[in-house]
Amino acid sequence: MKLTIRKRTLGTIPLLEVVQKENRNELLPLIVYYHGWQSSKELVLTQGRKLAQAGFRVLLPDAANHGDRYQEMTRIPSLTFWQSIHTNLFEFGFIVNHFRKLGLADDRIGVGGVSMGGFTTCALLTHNPEIKAAACVMGSPKPVAYRDRILTRAKEMNRFYPHDYESLLSWIPSYDLSLRPETLAGRPLLFWHGTQDRIVPYEDTAAFIKGNQIPNVRFIEEGEKHLVKGPTMDEVTSFFVRELAGPY
Repeated sequence: MKLTIRKRTLGTIPLLEVVQKENRNELLPLIVYYHGWQSSKELVLTQGRKLAQAGFRVLLPDAANHGDRYQEMTRIPSLTFWQSIHTNLFEFGFIVNHFRKLGLADDRIGVGGVSMGGFTTCALLTHNPEIKAAACVMGSPKPVAYRDRILTRAKEMNRFYPHDYESLLSWIPSYDLSLRPETLAGRPLLFWHGTQDRIVPYEDTAAFIKGNQIPNVRFIEEGEKHLVKGPTMDEVTSFFVRELAGPY
């Protein structure tokens, strides 16, 4: 099965569109899949290929400050990280709308992502009911806890941080899935997290799962660090086939 990988630029958003060549002009279920921190769209291409082989149209955008949009990381703690996620949130609807207007997407919309892309995925679920299924790989549904952890670490290291740090990031609680679990509204959500992850703590995802016995949420935990391997990508693909690939 031959795939086509097309490099597109939507406005200022560079992305890769991955789809089966023979179906590239057909109406297909659409998945937007986000890369991680200090990474790029090319580094989630293996996942993109697996999803495209399963019959999806897959879009892999570069987040702000990453990939073809690279900007040097600021020395102010967490500014670049949160700015990149915030921009993803602004741009998601623009990307989906573009493909709908082309007649290449319908109501079968999925979202997924790795690490920072997982944060993006959970945040999008709080405000975008059009998302039908989502997969968070090594991300977190608790961005407020992560924001506070970064601030604590900055204080311990005696690094500069703005005195109005929390106010500058005041948008985060509204996009914290753990504070607004009702917005999930029964939609299928897959979490995968390594128990040895020391970059995005496994404990935050585990606490969300324990505190919210929500139907259609699946949690896969393995004794891994902050690393995605082939079997995990296969799990993500199987999840979307099961939850999103039905007829329109």
